[in-house]
Amino acid sequence: MSLISALVAVGTTVICEHSITSETFRSSAQITILSKIPPNDSRLTYVWQDKLIHYVSSDKVVYLVVADDTVGRRTPFAFLQALEEKVRSNPSFVDVLDHPHQHGLQSELEPELQNLMQKYSSDAVKDPLKQAKTDMNNVKDIMVQNIDSILARGERIEVLVDKTDSMAHQAHAFRRGARGVRRQMWWKNTRIMALSVVVCVLLLYLLLAQFCGLALGSCR
Repeated sequence: MSLISALVAVGTTVICEHSITSETFRSSAQITILSKIPPNDSRLTYVWQDKLIHYVSSDKVVYLVVADDTVGRRTPFAFLQALEEKVRSNPSFVDVLDHPHQHGLQSELEPELQNLMQKYSSDAVKDPLKQAKTDMNNVKDIMVQNIDSILARGERIEVLVDKTDSMAHQAHAFRRGARGVRRQMWWKNTRIMALSVVVCVLLLYLLLAQFCGLALGSCR
């Protein structure tokens, strides 16, 4: 199993979708992905849990497929190109494009969507070498973004920067405090040395005064 779920949407309105398993692409995840897709034509790949979400946005219509992360990108984007051709060839597409509503083309497009998913799921297994070569050529054009970690990673980076700045300020304050402590200790030691000298001189004087008198005249 390679292609798991696919949908076609106009803006955030899903007009057709199909899943080959009981595990559907959750509505909340659909809205999250579709709301992040820019209005201009683009094609990108997102990471969602253990799967890859590939999409092509063309003329305000989004063609999206959820696939295993082992299938690469050539097959999903080939599938999306074929899906776009099928959708645009549908006679009701123009009306739905002008007035999109939920599952507006579900009954008409789901059988074709199912057939395409089965076809490209089988093709994905047969062409691993060509797939690998094409993936290498496409890597410059496709951005892989991990939706689950973008916000968390940004928050961790901000916290890390804040902590780094805080540590730098603390280190600066510590160095400044250390210099102040050194100056205080130097003055304290200087005062102790001066006081010691005065005490020694005073003791020497008292000692001499006992034998020579207060004026030290008898010792001449």
